[in-house]
Amino acid sequence: MNNTKPLPSLAFCIIMDLIGYASFTIPFIGDFSDIIWAPLSGIIFYNTFGGKMGLFGGIFDFLEEILPFTDIIPTFTIAWYLRNKALSKDATKTITIEERPKQKHLPFFQ
Repeated sequence: MNNTKPLPSLAFCIIMDLIGYASFTIPFIGDFSDIIWAPLSGIIFYNTFGGKMGLFGGIFDFLEEILPFTDIIPTFTIAWYLRNKALSKDATKTITIEERPKQKHLPFFQ
């Protein structure tokens, strides 16, 4: 993976999703708070994950927050899971068992 940003903590991602859910707690006013939260959340997502995932995820996060009834999607937590899975897959690729070259045995008696 060519992304140099470190993986954010799972707790941070859950808190960001909970902030997005908070608009459900205040009827009618919550939907208007999404107008402020959606672009802010998209920018935070981009800065948190960076690279292609940050760009596309930030756009998706913005749309998810701005559209009604889609706040239930835990965008940050899903992105954390996907990034964590990709990092663990990359880590297993780099661990290789080096095979010893076969040695030629010379017979004692030629």
